Amino acid sequence: MSAPVQRLYIERKNGFDNEARRTLTELVDFVGISRLEGVRYLNRYDVQGISSEAMAAAARQIFSEPQSDAVYSGTFPLSENETVIAVEYVPGQYDQRSDSAEQCLALLEGSLGEKAIVRCARLFVLSGKLAPDDLEKIQNYLINPVDSRKASLSMPETLSPKALAPAPVSGIEGFLDMNPQTLESWRASAGLAMDAADAAFLQNYFRSQGRNPTETEIRVLDTYWSDHCRHTTFNTVLDRLDIAEGNGADKARLDAVREAWKAYSGLRAEIYPGRTDASAGSAYKPVTLMDMAVIGAKALKKRGLLDDIEESAEINACSIFIDVSITDGEGRITGTEPWLLMFKNETHNHPTEIEPFGGAATCIGGAIRDPLSGRAWVYQALRVTGAGDPTAPIEAAIPGKLPQIKLTREAAAGFAAYGNQIGLTTGQVVEYYDPGFLAKRMELGAVIAAAPVSSVVREEPEAGDVIVMVGGGTGRDGIGGATGSSKVHTAESVTTAGAEVQKGNPVEERKIQRLFRDSSVTKLIRRCNDFGAGGVAVAVGELAPGLDIDLDAVPKKYEGLNGTELAISESQERMAVVVREKDASAFIKAANNENLNAAVIAKVTAEPRLVMRWKGKTIVDIERSFLDTAGASRSDKPAAVFEKSAHPAAKRWLDALSSLPVASRRGLSERFDGSIGSASVLFPMGGAWQSTPECGLAARIPVGPGKETRTASLMTMGYDPAASSWSPFHGAQYAVLESLTKILALGGNPAKARLTFQEYFERTSSPEAWGKPAAALLGALSAQMAAGTAAIGGKDSMSGTFHDLTVPPTLVSFAVAVAKDSRIRGGSLTAPGNALVFVHTPWRADDSPDWDAFRANSEAVSALFDAGKVKAAYPIGPGGIAEAVSKMAFGNRIGAELDLQTLRSVRLPAALAETAKDPEFDILFAPLYGSLILEIEGAPALGERLIALGKTVAEPVVRFAGAEIPLDAAQMAWERPLARVFPPVSGVLPEAALPAWALEKKGVSGSAERRTVKSPKSAQKPVVVLPVFPGTNCEYDMARAFRLAGAEPRILVLRNRRPEDLKESLEELRKAIGSAHILAFSGGFSAGDEPDGSGKFIANVIREAQIADSIMELLDARKGLVLGVCNGFQALIKTGLVPYGKILNPSEEMPTLTYNTIGRHISRFARTRISSDASPWANGDNLLLGKIHNIPLSHGEGRVILTAGLAEELFRKGQIFTQYVNPEGVPVMTEPDNPNGSMYAIEGMTDPTGRILGKMGHSERPLDAAEKAGTTGLFTNIPGDTCQDIFAAGVRYWRG
Repeated sequence: MSAPVQRLYIERKNGFDNEARRTLTELVDFVGISRLEGVRYLNRYDVQGISSEAMAAAARQIFSEPQSDAVYSGTFPLSENETVIAVEYVPGQYDQRSDSAEQCLALLEGSLGEKAIVRCARLFVLSGKLAPDDLEKIQNYLINPVDSRKASLSMPETLSPKALAPAPVSGIEGFLDMNPQTLESWRASAGLAMDAADAAFLQNYFRSQGRNPTETEIRVLDTYWSDHCRHTTFNTVLDRLDIAEGNGADKARLDAVREAWKAYSGLRAEIYPGRTDASAGSAYKPVTLMDMAVIGAKALKKRGLLDDIEESAEINACSIFIDVSITDGEGRITGTEPWLLMFKNETHNHPTEIEPFGGAATCIGGAIRDPLSGRAWVYQALRVTGAGDPTAPIEAAIPGKLPQIKLTREAAAGFAAYGNQIGLTTGQVVEYYDPGFLAKRMELGAVIAAAPVSSVVREEPEAGDVIVMVGGGTGRDGIGGATGSSKVHTAESVTTAGAEVQKGNPVEERKIQRLFRDSSVTKLIRRCNDFGAGGVAVAVGELAPGLDIDLDAVPKKYEGLNGTELAISESQERMAVVVREKDASAFIKAANNENLNAAVIAKVTAEPRLVMRWKGKTIVDIERSFLDTAGASRSDKPAAVFEKSAHPAAKRWLDALSSLPVASRRGLSERFDGSIGSASVLFPMGGAWQSTPECGLAARIPVGPGKETRTASLMTMGYDPAASSWSPFHGAQYAVLESLTKILALGGNPAKARLTFQEYFERTSSPEAWGKPAAALLGALSAQMAAGTAAIGGKDSMSGTFHDLTVPPTLVSFAVAVAKDSRIRGGSLTAPGNALVFVHTPWRADDSPDWDAFRANSEAVSALFDAGKVKAAYPIGPGGIAEAVSKMAFGNRIGAELDLQTLRSVRLPAALAETAKDPEFDILFAPLYGSLILEIEGAPALGERLIALGKTVAEPVVRFAGAEIPLDAAQMAWERPLARVFPPVSGVLPEAALPAWALEKKGVSGSAERRTVKSPKSAQKPVVVLPVFPGTNCEYDMARAFRLAGAEPRILVLRNRRPEDLKESLEELRKAIGSAHILAFSGGFSAGDEPDGSGKFIANVIREAQIADSIMELLDARKGLVLGVCNGFQALIKTGLVPYGKILNPSEEMPTLTYNTIGRHISRFARTRISSDASPWANGDNLLLGKIHNIPLSHGEGRVILTAGLAEELFRKGQIFTQYVNPEGVPVMTEPDNPNGSMYAIEGMTDPTGRILGKMGHSERPLDAAEKAGTTGLFTNIPGDTCQDIFAAGVRYWRG
């Protein structure tokens, strides 16, 4: 580019400088830099390819906001005692901020069609008398070398990447002639994950081919055969299994393991008749960990107990057939449809350990892509993680590892950022703290998805079919990820494994979700695979036996990639799709309509070979039979199962609540959007005080658009690192039991549940190390057979070792079931005077669960659910009855009175009795997995093992045996331990009380007229246009709300891949607005809410001349309506449409929305009051002045900022639509009632006419067709009126 590079610095003004204040706190409090006096934070933008005039406009409209930012061009003020540390991404890493800035620049007047380049850096300006070692500590904390580096402070001459020719792909000269020693030396120097046996196996193959391999073939095979992709550890042959004898109680426990081994051997004889002995030759079915993991499902299927499983050659996710009831807009059932319910768990332990934000983000991204590749809509997630103690000081961090607080915070931010942006409900967040996870973090995401059977085609690819790659481009990020996660992790990994970490782009993956929700598109797909580990080599390589891949056709992020990089790059957000050649153009067109790139990159061939071509040369040519061997065969001799003899002792009540296994994760879970999708039956935190963490996920099947249902899915999990460390065998049984007990507590049927497992163990380098997964899998197998349900999928990760540290033996059990939404119950106590019932599942003498008792209990509890007696239910966890009762009480501040006399008949399990402290109270604190507590209406007849525990009381206390614990004290003990790591509130106190004019609720002159005004031209089915911008994720929820209200929603996707796409798309939007009655801007993260601020992309679309004219014509000439929710409100306020009713250039006097006071994303319900009804949007009996609703919020930038003078004027004119209020209905500034610190407690506001409304709360999400039938099935664990139907008000305006 010939245009010069222009530079801007943007610094937040005082009061908006969250990042600077957060960094200062962390560096002083956690890193211990006591001499640090202050931190300034600036974003630096280097821009090339636009004029100086366009740059001036961009400074005002894109890179900054005058209300909150100071802008410096070229240089910025710096005093003598300040030191600058500049940080940027390493080349090749995806930078969402730069990408979004470039997209916004394309919208500027005079820039349409021009391609600008933007490069960003973050500058930390430090003040204080800092020593060199202080600066080194600060730099080490701020810069993770895996993805970032220290940036230069000088101005670059150009931002255009150097057009370097890609390196040629060479052969490995002399490979065939290497002796074993030379071969091993070569393998080690090449940095391969394969072992010596694989290398020798590889050499023999290429000797048979009579040629040396290419470097690409070596890397492809190393990837294809990695433990991550081919489960080599799980498929290693186990020649024998030694089980120790043991003494005393240990002997009984070890006898249980022996019985499980005997049962496993019996199942092998049943499932593999004549194949269980080596004499069977090629038909021999060896003993492996994999066989232990899957044989339970095979056996139960053979016995006719798993007839709902979908069987397919595609390996996308666990998939079962379910029947889904379909209801109409009035909540009446109109029919039943067959659907596929899919679920999948995914780990990113290694990537998250070395680069927590990116690793965790792509963990959930990868989990989503698996069922998405199965053509299912992913709608809920469950996050499970393991870490060391995050409250430990930073200096305690192990050399070569990130501090635990940094790791756990940044991982949470990464997972949340991806899930929130793509529009996924995270229904539960569970984080375990155990010293073993210092070896390597556990980062685990599980998702649930669904698709109508009629939309899914599963066919065998045929010669002549083509493979289309759809989604993002290919870069160097993620190269070697599959092999990297399979290697030994050492202290050097953080500095040498940068390229192995994938970078997520949720905005792009959201587009693929939309594409795959179109049945006309999915019916073209014969087979599909997502691009995860292994890139093209695996994603395309697994689709058919014979493939001819043209690497030159693979879309790239930038030039300079060679054939090997194109073959194994794990760049995210891509799908490989097999279609018939005649259907390729239709598929590509549909992808382009969703603003996606798509290209044919391969053909299916008749000959079973994997062939890759690049630059006119064949660089991979491998027989399928060799590729599918997964490398050299492996066996290991003794796999000794061992047991330890002491179980962790129980704690007392308040100590139990403040222990890390039990302590509140509120500040962590509120980062994750828990309400998007208009389908959640339970919000993650239940009760009026949102203080009861629910035990699992419950959501309606996503049958829309245009349909409703009362059929819901349930998902739960079970795991206890302490129990699993004590005994992997028993720990796995408890995990399965816990997951099924939670299904029962939610209202589901454990016998009909289906399971999937996550195994995470140390490297199997010794007999004892092999014994841990073997014992766990035997325990899980015993549990499956006893429960009568099976694990139909799973994922293993076998690299949990760091030098001499190992992760705790881990088998996480996930359970999935289906239930009618009206049957589902939350965990919060609902009313005083109800009975509390303890449902006891005893453990046997060998400490295994009594599965017969559990099945009988399940039937008894299900009968109580059927009778409508159960008002709340909660499973017993690591903190025992004390934990469960406390958490049930916290939600609604309803107390409990316990009668411990009734518990005297309950025997403490042997493992827990060994360390008992107080016979009278130990039962209260025992982790009695399989047991649960019910709140029952009335006085039910109780049978065996259903024990009257006490009753609920109105006073906020827990009473037992003469003791009385105030709920406030109990909750404080529960909330305090992790409050410093994940603050639940900011701690910022309001500067002054609200003025009287901000507290009143009264109508204004003309409010009735504005509320009930009729449109100039009536429309019985008004048209609502909903633009979908890059990053929009609430369009389906908003369209559903308007559809339920009787409108006709029309979704329009804005396309901006190419200048001509953008031009056409803006014209389409202009025409759509011209025929609309209502223009609705949905929530989301427009262009990822970048560059560093929300709604900027949408705001710049609104300001584009033809769009601005069409909006004003809708408002002024046709008296139409405009609505903006969350991200839409951010765009409205930043363009002036609210509160001024016209489109303005940004100015310092305008109000704005900025970062929440707490400095992070917030997802919770908030009470809001109708403070003015002077708007058509308030026209309804449920929208009267003073009416209070409980509305879900989910945003990072919802704090309204405006001057006192303007605020008073808006209140006086009736333009403040809604305010945040406390339980008494009074507007407040204190958190969490005012969750974002919004000035004057403002939640929503209008323009002077009342016809433009912007609000942060997602009024669309809780609306329910079932309400018209007298019930509701959404967010049933949140008391209060959640139905704020402004959408019906908008329709009434047009119906006249």
